Amino acid sequence: MQLGMIGLGRMGGNIVRRLMRAGHSCVVYDADPKAVAALAAEGAVPAGSLAELVAKLDQVPRAAWVMLPSGKITEETVAAVAGMMRAEDILIDGGNSYYKDDIRRARELAALGIRYMDVGTSGGVWGLERGYCLMIGGEQAAFRFMEPIFAALAPGKGDIPQTRDRAGREPGVENGYLHAGPSGAGHFVKMIHNGIEYGMMQAMAEGFDILRNRASTKLPEAERFDLDLADIAEVWRRGSVVTSWLLDLSAEALAKDEKLEHFSGHVEDSGEGRWTIEAAIEEAVPADVLAASLFTRFRSRQDHTFAEKMLSAMRLGFGGHTEAPKP
Repeated sequence: MQLGMIGLGRMGGNIVRRLMRAGHSCVVYDADPKAVAALAAEGAVPAGSLAELVAKLDQVPRAAWVMLPSGKITEETVAAVAGMMRAEDILIDGGNSYYKDDIRRARELAALGIRYMDVGTSGGVWGLERGYCLMIGGEQAAFRFMEPIFAALAPGKGDIPQTRDRAGREPGVENGYLHAGPSGAGHFVKMIHNGIEYGMMQAMAEGFDILRNRASTKLPEAERFDLDLADIAEVWRRGSVVTSWLLDLSAEALAKDEKLEHFSGHVEDSGEGRWTIEAAIEEAVPADVLAASLFTRFRSRQDHTFAEKMLSAMRLGFGGHTEAPKP
């Protein structure tokens, strides 16, 4: 298949590379000509503008994927590309847009006959090799047409054991991509995914902070333990119930620098945690852990602990997020 990709940053560029490895054709555009040139050297079709990208799409219907930060830049790009597309064409937002914006955009573009899809994309900087977990919103027919693209980007079954009693259910889910529902559903599921991620990271970070402080001179001498955090993280990776990719990243960071001295402890939030709490309020669903983990990120910008350094290490590991430097 052919796909136009707009935005060739940490994830957009590697999405193109993974698709080309699977035999798909990609037309690429980015505001940075160097990013376009780099992918052109690897086999992508370069475009010097949005108009050129759309003009070079010859598949019917045409499909373009916007992979930009949520907010104004995505809003403006979606509007610009939509203005150059025809009825039945497919326009995808694969970033982390707010799901209510997706619902509005889908309604606006449907009036033009353009099919809009929101694709929550998880995989970070490791997606090229590991694949991307995809949570997809939009009409069923558009999903089926784009399914070869989603299947190529997804991780596949790998060595994850099959869940019991799943016979007869949608097979794509076991390969790492899900048609979650109508427009907005994909980014809603990804939003909650990221909210849960906040809570999981916070629990892990606090646990390691407690382990580290067991050597404190404020404790009775017989109750002090000088614990090796890197070894604890490593042994937990081997069969423990808290085994996870986040633990893998923590173990790697601690093995490199157990004190995490090169991390400031200043932890940003990218928006999805706030939106998750807003959804919980709308639904009157208690979300104590998720709310507390969000507020901890706010506090980290004023007062840093070792736990916040752990959060920074995990964010760098899975997403390449570089926090603010030490003051």
